Formats: sequence, C-alpha cells, structure tokens
Amino acid sequence: MRQASRYVLVAFAAFLVALGAVWLGQKLRAEEPEESRIHAVLHRELGLDPAQKQRIEALERGFAARRGQLESELRAANADLARAIEHEHAYGSDVERAVDRSHVAMGELQKATLRHVFAMRAVLRPDQTGRFDKAVAEALTKPQD
Repeated sequence: MRQASRYVLVAFAAFLVALGAVWLGQKLRAEEPEESRIHAVLHRELGLDPAQKQRIEALERGFAARRGQLESELRAANADLARAIEHEHAYGSDVERAVDRSHVAMGELQKATLRHVFAMRAVLRPDQTGRFDKAVAEALTKPQD
C-alpha cells in the first residue's frame, strides 16, 4: 500500500508541474493586444524625439480618461441589455432599445479610439508615419482567433 501511495503522490506532483508548465507557456505565448502592439511600435520602433514623447504621453493620458468613461457607458448598456433579455425572453422592444444603446456606446468608443490614433499620427514625422500606418492596418485586418 505504501508503494502505491508513493506512485499516486509522484503522479499528482507530475500533473501539477505539467499544469503549471502549460499555464506558463500560455502566458509567455500570449500575443499583445492590438492597441499595445500599436503603442509598442510608437514607443519602441519609431525613434520618437523628446518633444514627440511628451505630446504623445499627454494624448494618451487624455484618451485613457475618455476611454474609461466610454467603457463605463458600454458596460451600463450591456447591463441594460441583460436586464431586457431577462425581462422579455424574446427580441422585443426593450431588447431592441438596449441593443441600439449598446451599439451607440460601441460606436462612440470606436470613434474616440480613431480620433486618438489620428491625433498620435499627427505628432509623427513623415518618415515615421508609414510604419505607424502599417501597425494600425495590421491591427484592423488581423483575423480574430
């Protein structure tokens, strides 16, 4: 019996090690979100001068606040949609209104994001815009997994 329990313990320990290895591998292989990739290009690959860095940091601070507001609106719209679905259990007028509200919130977030991207692009020199534009295009056209 003692030998059998030792085998079970070793097998369990091996299982935990394998599980940890899988988790670590997934964390290491995870791709950066597209916004982060655009910002990585902006901050690491374009050779921004100090004045550009300062202007872009100011833009990013302003956008972070606006994005937070818009994401809150989107969460509230989605909560309204959940309540409407729970109430109607069908595609009724309450669900339709909630869907419309959610679409407006998503659209406003997308518009604000695009304004932010163009504002950052306006800070760049002509020799930097091509690489930035390519990163933006890749973010928009990359297939979703």
